[in-house]
Amino acid sequence: MDDRIPPHPDVRTVPLQRVLEALVDPVRRSIVTQLCDAPADLKCGGFDIPVSNSTATHHFRILREAGLIRQYYVGTSRMNALRRDEVDEVFPGLLDAIVSADRESSGALSRR
Repeated sequence: MDDRIPPHPDVRTVPLQRVLEALVDPVRRSIVTQLCDAPADLKCGGFDIPVSNSTATHHFRILREAGLIRQYYVGTSRMNALRRDEVDEVFPGLLDAIVSADRESSGALSRR
């Protein structure tokens, strides 16, 4: 086992309140949307987010602790995977609603 891999909670034990608090931040919603749209898992540096690396690390930690993403290493790259199946099983429709709303709000902002 790789000791660089942080702990991941069982999604069934994560309260809905914690998941919603993780998703209230627009940067974290963007991370979730980008993972949803990506054809494969993304390394931490592969996201289009307007924050520093240390702030990005904080956002990834919040998402991981809320059970929304899984992080693992490939070589020296920390990869991120959306835990869609697990989240959908516990909170059906939540990710679809969040991602849809995030895309809509991002589109509205880019049309201004």
